[in-house]
Amino acid sequence: MDTKKDGKTPDLSPKEQHEVEKNQPPRAAVLHEIIRTQGDQELERSVAALWWSALAAGLTMGLSLMAMGLLNSRLPDGEGFKVIASFGYCAGFLAVILARQQLFTENTLTAVLPIMSKPTLGNFGRLLRLWGVVLVGNLCGTLLVAYVMLELPIFDSKTDVAFLDIGRKIMENDPSKMFAKGIVSGWMIATMVWMIPSMESAKMWIIILITYLMALGDFTHIVVGSLEVSYLVFAGELPWSDFWLVFAGPTLAGNIVGGSFIFALISHAQIRSESGAPKEPADRKQTSDPQDVKK
Repeated sequence: MDTKKDGKTPDLSPKEQHEVEKNQPPRAAVLHEIIRTQGDQELERSVAALWWSALAAGLTMGLSLMAMGLLNSRLPDGEGFKVIASFGYCAGFLAVILARQQLFTENTLTAVLPIMSKPTLGNFGRLLRLWGVVLVGNLCGTLLVAYVMLELPIFDSKTDVAFLDIGRKIMENDPSKMFAKGIVSGWMIATMVWMIPSMESAKMWIIILITYLMALGDFTHIVVGSLEVSYLVFAGELPWSDFWLVFAGPTLAGNIVGGSFIFALISHAQIRSESGAPKEPADRKQTSDPQDVKK
């Protein structure tokens, strides 16, 4: 075989060639199939299993508010120190994702790919069941944590004020901003989910990078945000109507649009385009010169 024509490095042994192929990053189609398979598995889980996992995720997300409040209350005032305090936002995501608990915004990608691959009424029904159970479980967990953090004598007054300030910052947005920032947040979480299978060894750093950027950009997230805003409600600073209409509704819609209708659709379209591309004929992949085979 003429290595000059195909551009390959000459004199590589079969073992060395195998090492080259093994160290290639997975194709987008491989990542798509990994995530689609994970989504299929999630869609098959029982309601009870989904519920308890989602409730646990909502409770665990309390770590994000706790970490940000503790850092904000102990660091000096100033924008530079807010940059450091934003790292606290990563805590809940790290715990939830590494513990394999059900987080709603992850499912806007993983559970949607099987539906796009096979869009039947039965699959749509399974998706709505999954979304409904996981969302309710996440919100029940976050509301419970917010109530406990406010009512029990756990934190000092300075930290309690920091928790309130975090919620007030979110409610500075009107519904249109909640929706727009929710789109970006949903897209970022979907990007994170897509990246993790190709770099499993760097999983922790991918989670930290994406969620830290979400905190710096003040992008709205239905699960973490429900914890931060409900703290204001339980403290008597905000009516429930504002929680649902100003924050939760627009943010939820934005997260779904960003994670499902933008990222998942584009990713699926990319794979469909690749699968529709003309294949290289099999006889071109094989050498016709038996002497080359021996070599």
